[in-house]
Amino acid sequence: MDYSCSNLETLRKPLRYLSNEEAAALEAELLGEYRFGPQQLMEIWGHACAIAITKAFPLSSLKRHPTVLVICGPSQNGCIGLACARHLRMFDYMPTVYYPKRSTLALHRDFTVQCEKTDIPFLSFLPAEVQLINDAYNLVVDAILGPETEPSDISEPYSSILLALRHIRIPIASVDIPSGWDEANVDCINPTVLISLMAPKKCAVGFSGTHYLVGRILPYDIQRKYELNAPEYHGTDCLVELG
Repeated sequence: MDYSCSNLETLRKPLRYLSNEEAAALEAELLGEYRFGPQQLMEIWGHACAIAITKAFPLSSLKRHPTVLVICGPSQNGCIGLACARHLRMFDYMPTVYYPKRSTLALHRDFTVQCEKTDIPFLSFLPAEVQLINDAYNLVVDAILGPETEPSDISEPYSSILLALRHIRIPIASVDIPSGWDEANVDCINPTVLISLMAPKKCAVGFSGTHYLVGRILPYDIQRKYELNAPEYHGTDCLVELG
C-alpha cells in the first residue's frame, strides 16, 4: 500500500468530526477486524490523556502540591480515567480518584487495583462544598460519561457531580467528550481542556478551549474509510493540539 506524501495530502483537509454512531462503529472495527484488545486501548488512551494534561498543566504551573482530582464514571471513560490517574502518578502529579460506582467488570477491577497499588487515594464521597474542591485540587479530570450516554439518561450520582462541576473555579480536562454533552446540548460543564479519542465528536465542533486529539494509533485504512483527515503529528508524539 502506498503511503506517499501525495496520498497523505488528504490528512490536511478539514478535520472530520464523528457522530456518536460513527465513533462506536470505528471502535468496534478496532476491536474486531484490527484485533486491538480493550485493555490495550484503555491503556493507550489513559497514557495519552495523562500526556495531554502534562502539556496543558505542567508541574511548574501548579500550586506547591500538584494535586489532581480524577472523577471516573461506570463505563469506558471511567476505565480510561483510572489509567490516566496511574500515569499522572508516574509523572509526579498527585492524583486522587473519585469512583462512586465501581464496575464489577474484570477490566475495571484491574485498573482499580493498579491505582491502589500505586498509592493513589480514592475518595469515598465528593465534598458537598465546591470551595473545598477548589482549595484541595489544581484541576479536575472529567472521565465520567462518554458518547454512549444520552444526557436524558444521566442519573445519580452523576447528575449531582455534574452540577457541582458547573460551579467549580478550577480547570476541568474532559476525556473524549465533556460529560453531559451531545450534538444538541452543550449546556452542562465547561471544560478548559478536551482530549478527543480517535477523532473529535460532533458535539465538540464549537469547543473553544485547548483541544487535543489522540488518534495516531488508527491504521491508515480506517482513517481513510472514515475520511478523518487527521492532522500531522510531530515527531513521536501520540497526540496533537488542534488549532
